[in-house]
Amino acid sequence: MTQPNDPTHDVRLLMRSLRQKDYADIKSIMDKVYPGLGGGWPLKNYQSMLNRFPEGQICIEDGGRVVAAAFAVIVDYANFGDDHTYEEITGNETLASHDPDGDVLYGVDVFVDPDYRNLRLGRRLYEARKELCQNLNLRAIFAGGRIPGYQDHSREMTPQQYIQAVKRKELYDPILTFQLANDFDVKRVIKGYLPDDKESHGYATLLEWSNIYYEAREAKLFGAQKTSARIGCVQWQMREMHSVQEVLQQVEYFIDALADYRCDVALFPEFFNAPLMGMAPDKNYVESIRYLASFSEQIKDEISRLAVSYNINVVAGSMPVIENDELYNVAYLMRRDGSVEEQKKIHITPHEKRDWIMQGGNQLQLFQTDFGKVGILICYDVEFPELARILSEQEMQILLVPFWTDTKNGYLRVRRCAQARAIENECYVAIAGSIGNLPQVDSLDIQYAQTAVFSPSDFSFPHDAIMAETTPNTEMTLIVDVDLAKLQEVKNEGSVTNFLDRRRDLYRVEWIGSETR
Repeated sequence: MTQPNDPTHDVRLLMRSLRQKDYADIKSIMDKVYPGLGGGWPLKNYQSMLNRFPEGQICIEDGGRVVAAAFAVIVDYANFGDDHTYEEITGNETLASHDPDGDVLYGVDVFVDPDYRNLRLGRRLYEARKELCQNLNLRAIFAGGRIPGYQDHSREMTPQQYIQAVKRKELYDPILTFQLANDFDVKRVIKGYLPDDKESHGYATLLEWSNIYYEAREAKLFGAQKTSARIGCVQWQMREMHSVQEVLQQVEYFIDALADYRCDVALFPEFFNAPLMGMAPDKNYVESIRYLASFSEQIKDEISRLAVSYNINVVAGSMPVIENDELYNVAYLMRRDGSVEEQKKIHITPHEKRDWIMQGGNQLQLFQTDFGKVGILICYDVEFPELARILSEQEMQILLVPFWTDTKNGYLRVRRCAQARAIENECYVAIAGSIGNLPQVDSLDIQYAQTAVFSPSDFSFPHDAIMAETTPNTEMTLIVDVDLAKLQEVKNEGSVTNFLDRRRDLYRVEWIGSETR
């Protein structure tokens, strides 16, 4: 293969976003450039980076082979400050620190194949990174810069003196000189930034490039994104009811109570409107559930009105819904701004298939709410870890699980799986179920439930990873405050780091059905 400085070599450069299949080229270059710092990143870290922030990873190829690249991440810089390490701000080289709502583009790395260093590719990558910063309306680019030339002057100079000499052009540093020439300013020296960087003696420059086109986002005086959330769960008593208004009256009672305690969300159980099937005792199973579905649109509209009126988000458990003559089990998220979204139950139980001829949905959605990033899995769905894993990769913070179980062993399946989802995905999981009995409704005779909110299992959380739980089989509410900031802490600094330690180089969970939203 000819080299770029060979007159017979026909250079054909293309700047583009990095792809998963570029890993071999990236690792080859990093192995050449960083032999004393461990060489190339592991595949799982590279994959994690592209999954989290693909737009920020840029490369230059020559004839289909990557010959230079720049990695970047968006961070809320206030969460790190000027005294940070490379591992902290890059999420241990996985970009777990990435925050789409952050204010700074942080330069993770820039490197060029040594055979291409005479083509000024580094400058092209820096210019592309500045353009990205401007297009994303971020206030600045920050980076920690190595000072490898310092190894030759460490005996007679402090790092600060060395940096000043480079700035005055009395000394040349292969990295700092280049960064200064590209309009970066040195803010300070960071000690222990890369402890294994022997050439720089562990020191680094904290560099800043300010985006003069940045338009500051006005701080919200109200309605800002929350760092904590108050979850309200309803342990619903099944009882004989004779009209839709009776059901709605009971729903409003709980919404009113939870709104008085300023809950951000009210979670109702699966099939909370099932007592209405008792109004048609002569119908068979299929007719009865479709009769119940005939009320769902009215109930959805009324609860949406209540959500707006009481200023609280409501997850209306789930209700049977008929679409194109097919029957689905649907949970509705009624926001307090009047908008409504839905999540269909994906895994249908044998009972639902056999007795009700119910179909499973084919979409999975992460909901952006005013109290966090939320997933909804209906009862049986939480027993399938793949769904929560997919939502976790989209940075889900709270998983809401409306359920209906008749026996304690059925309940324990839901509970144990919900606790597992909280631990393995490092999120909060709230489950809400129904109790009591409906002797007038075939196949829904009894209920068993204990509503609860679970957390990850680490020192920042309750010792048993249970935030709170109700008395079993007693109608009541459960109100729990959850700290969303703790989730990011446990992901990066927990006793174990499940999210970071997934072997993405060996396995992955991939959605192959209708696109998730």
